[in-house]
Amino acid sequence: MALFLAGERQSWIFVFKCLLALYLTAWLSMLLQLQQPATAMITVAIVMHPQRGMVLAKSFYRAIGTAAGSLFALLLMAIFPQQSELLVLCLSLWVGLCSGGAVLHRNFMAYGFVLAGYTAAVVILPAVSDPHRIFDSAMLRVSEVMLGIVVAALVSDIVWPEDVRAALRRTEREHYEDFIAFARESLSGKMPRTQLEQAHLRCVRAAVQLEDMRASVIFEDPQARVRSSRMRLLNLRYMAAATSIQSLLHLIHRLERSQHGRTARALMQLYAPVGDALASTATLTTRLDACQAQLPTLAAQLRATLRQQPDLLLQFDSGATLLQRFAGELRDFVALDASLRDTPGRLRGATERVVFKRSNDRGAALIAATRTFLTMAGLGAFWLATDWPSGTTAMLLATLFSGLLATMSTPVAATTNTWVGFALGAVAAYVSSFCLLPGGDGFTMLVLGTLPLLMIGPYLTTRNATLPGVGAGYTLGFVLMLALKNPMVYDPEHFINEALASLFGLMITGTAFMVMPAVVGSRWLRRRQMQQLRRQVQRAATAPLPGLLYAFESGNRDLFHQIVQHTRHGSAESRSLMSWGLAIHECGRALLELRQDLQHHALPVRVRASSLRAVQALAQLYDLPGAEQWNRADHAVERAIVQARRALPRARTSCHPVLSHLLQLRNALRDDESALAPYIATAAKSTPSR
Repeated sequence: MALFLAGERQSWIFVFKCLLALYLTAWLSMLLQLQQPATAMITVAIVMHPQRGMVLAKSFYRAIGTAAGSLFALLLMAIFPQQSELLVLCLSLWVGLCSGGAVLHRNFMAYGFVLAGYTAAVVILPAVSDPHRIFDSAMLRVSEVMLGIVVAALVSDIVWPEDVRAALRRTEREHYEDFIAFARESLSGKMPRTQLEQAHLRCVRAAVQLEDMRASVIFEDPQARVRSSRMRLLNLRYMAAATSIQSLLHLIHRLERSQHGRTARALMQLYAPVGDALASTATLTTRLDACQAQLPTLAAQLRATLRQQPDLLLQFDSGATLLQRFAGELRDFVALDASLRDTPGRLRGATERVVFKRSNDRGAALIAATRTFLTMAGLGAFWLATDWPSGTTAMLLATLFSGLLATMSTPVAATTNTWVGFALGAVAAYVSSFCLLPGGDGFTMLVLGTLPLLMIGPYLTTRNATLPGVGAGYTLGFVLMLALKNPMVYDPEHFINEALASLFGLMITGTAFMVMPAVVGSRWLRRRQMQQLRRQVQRAATAPLPGLLYAFESGNRDLFHQIVQHTRHGSAESRSLMSWGLAIHECGRALLELRQDLQHHALPVRVRASSLRAVQALAQLYDLPGAEQWNRADHAVERAIVQARRALPRARTSCHPVLSHLLQLRNALRDDESALAPYIATAAKSTPSR
């Protein structure tokens, strides 16, 4: 009951803030003699969010989209002032491109693209028959939108503000503690592979969630903007450390399965000081520094127990190198986390510039752009052919929702829910407009005549998990059909025509998604994304090294997250995806480290040449998986290992790290529990003597 009451309290606070912003916007619009207060109110309805950082982020991108759309509308009308057909055709193309841009980008940046298309339509369509109105129309629309943005931001910032910053700190702390606990508890080496896969999935979701929240919190907090680069670097160091420990645990598991228990136990003993350091989070950086200092000595002692078995000794050296890398990355991650928790005055020093690489599919964007273009062109042709007075309203609704719903995996269901909500909102607006408002006078009566019915929309929005889209559709339908003007006009016939046109536009949008289904979350897109994910290994093998580590770590996780969120948990497809994700992360990171070794060490010619061939063979294997490609990659890696072992006595300093990473790649290649297992079995059957 306490949780229910707390949830209801938060819901009604949001409803109050939303209504306050709506009515304050309406009052200011009328005071400033703006032509269509409804446009400003619609802006408020769209950008309002329980957290003020989200409101500011949405407002920022809406402002950019509004400005871009208005400028394009002015340019387009200047080019085609008397050619309505060409004007509508070019507008449809622009809206389609904006819809494709929305699919290519994430979060509220996508929303900016949607608004760029919507604003161009809002400015152009009413002025098609009178081009001289285009500049006034653009200025009025921009003024109304900006007023709504400013009021929504002020109300969200002043009235019971709820910060994203607090949620970000809480979420970051939860993920930090979860990772430290995972690193501490995984030292036994007995963690099942399924548990490792779930840990990898948690890491992926955490990394993407933290980046999304960071992108919003910078709008509400000056200190967050100052620390933005450090927060992003913290996230990327977290990803790097997570990849290293998962690779180490995989190595220990493989050694145990291949009857190399002594080497596995030696590595776990080497890992023990790290576990002891993680026993408490107090002064963790200092303890990890001490742990790093003692690892070489302990590694030498444990290595002495394996001297009679050269192969096991090499495996131990590979694991020790991996462990030392993890310990260093963990220490850097913990130290940066500690610095971010310091007071602003104690934050010292600059940090490297890093980016969180987003992965997108241009095919999905092209399909969305084509669908939206055909929808808008069809509606535009129908409007021009019939001279339907409310045709522009239908086009506006289609413009807005074609872009907004293009990023969803179930746009037809979302359109249906929005259509229902819009219809209910239109009915409520009719009751207010023609039953409650005509008998009153003044702004107070306007509030009293609309408040009981308008508050339903924001409240339904807080129940979006159970009624997705209905609340937003209701609020939009009520505000749009109420159509507050200066002065107010009561015309039932016009009201009904506009309502039918709006519902028709939504219906056409839903039909377009049925004819050209959305590819977000589809099997076709997942196959393309899986191919793109595998090609991340090729990127790790060929892309320029500066900045590649963080681009690889973040790009992989962002792409993996896109695929996994549309895959049923526990299904065969989900298990296959998890297996591929782990293999790609481990192999790609090992290739990247190997390339670093090749670049920074003076190696014998044969070692360098054979290592480069191994890198190329592995890139080809993941680009086009198959038994033949696996066989070539395995032979290439084996030859590189032989060359590195031969050169080891005379060039230990340079060849030792190369050999460690080659061994790690061979272990990953021959892992019979990985995504490569089917190709291993096929290759073994084709070469029985091996």
